[in-house]
Amino acid sequence: MVIKKQIIPLFLIILIYITNISCVNTQKDSDRPNFIFYLSDDQDQLDYSIYGNDLVETSAVSKLAKEGMVFNNFYTSQAICSPSRSQLLTGMYPIKNGCYANHIPVRSNISSITKYLKDGGYDVYLAGKSHVKPDSIFDWTHYFPLKNKRYFQINKIKDFILNAKNPYCIFIASTFPHAPYVNDGYEEKDILKLPYENSIPDFKSGYYSNIEIDNNQLTEILTTVDLVNDDNTIFIYASDHGISGKWGVYEKGLKTPFVIRWPKKIKPNSNSDALLSFVDIMPTILDIAGIDIPQNIDGNSFLQVLNQNNIEINKYVYGLATRQNVRDAKIFPSRSIRDNRYKYILNFNSLEVYKNNFTEDEIINKFIELGARSNPNIPYEELYDLKNDPYEKNNLAKNETLNSIKIQLGNQLRKWMISQNDFVSDGKTPLIKPSRHHLDKNTEWTKVPKDLIGKLEGRHYLKTHY
Repeated sequence: MVIKKQIIPLFLIILIYITNISCVNTQKDSDRPNFIFYLSDDQDQLDYSIYGNDLVETSAVSKLAKEGMVFNNFYTSQAICSPSRSQLLTGMYPIKNGCYANHIPVRSNISSITKYLKDGGYDVYLAGKSHVKPDSIFDWTHYFPLKNKRYFQINKIKDFILNAKNPYCIFIASTFPHAPYVNDGYEEKDILKLPYENSIPDFKSGYYSNIEIDNNQLTEILTTVDLVNDDNTIFIYASDHGISGKWGVYEKGLKTPFVIRWPKKIKPNSNSDALLSFVDIMPTILDIAGIDIPQNIDGNSFLQVLNQNNIEINKYVYGLATRQNVRDAKIFPSRSIRDNRYKYILNFNSLEVYKNNFTEDEIINKFIELGARSNPNIPYEELYDLKNDPYEKNNLAKNETLNSIKIQLGNQLRKWMISQNDFVSDGKTPLIKPSRHHLDKNTEWTKVPKDLIGKLEGRHYLKTHY
């Protein structure tokens, strides 16, 4: 009997201890916020009501803005699909993560948000457009593929949101308003001519129709999220880049819409002018989730901005363009930097300097010259005062009174390029191995001089990781 009296209390103590641990962990999980990130595809920052265009149907984003915070200076560093998404999901700029041209993978020795969140106890999902690889790096808990390569499996996404049990982060990546354009229902009078447009482009009618489709999808998802009545779900909205400046480094391509709603945490109908980048998104999500931010990434958490702290997160943000492995591919690499007022651009294969890029290979030299002559009006240096010239119409690079600013930004830009192990520099503009759009092949989008068709071989390209 003595033995029994000793065993029973001990058993009860162990049971109570295990139960208490379980309760503590459940409580922690219930306190951890969920993340829903909705990403539109190819939509200009100015084509939203919250940024001044009342002719376009973006009521869902306006609802988020009314209930959350709008960011006025948020940037992708590369205005093209795969590089924009890859930097968002790795916290690294494109040269460092390896996805510096469309349709190519990131490096195999890095990690993405899937690893960090999963190690921290989250499930991580992707729904819709992927456009990132390899799968070993972007290792989703589950992937909800597109239907007919175009539309969400909307009911499965809604069912997931309504019934999710574990802390989660889901990226819902739309294929809209990216072409092809489904309808053509807008007349010219219904379309806003943007400040950087000389006239309304022909594609805008279908583009507006696709924006409306995307708005309807976003509305349906937001309605579902609101049914959960959960104040602990953070909803983030962005577009990957602007369509008007696609493939370049101008504001119309790199500057993106960005809105965050976090009930009872973010002040409704607020806004921020903080200078931020897509590489800052992953560390911010990790910071909110209470997960250590890796030291080898480029981004910085802007959690304090969400808490209404007016602090500087970044002194500079950076941009790059390769112009290769895209439609009408040419050798014309550019790099950019901006601070809170000025923007500086270097075009490394402009007509002014292209002969400095010549190699010992005559075939490569012909493509270098073709790239320079395809952009005859773009100079080696550009400098813009974004405070007085937000649409980059007046190049101040030759304004001697701004020499000190130009030199300071130029030095910082080159310092950043070195830190990224950039393969482009003055006198060096290598050819990037294509996965789809070749420099030396004619397609419906690219026309190549007859004497250059099929002239490039593997030895002509930059040695890289893929």
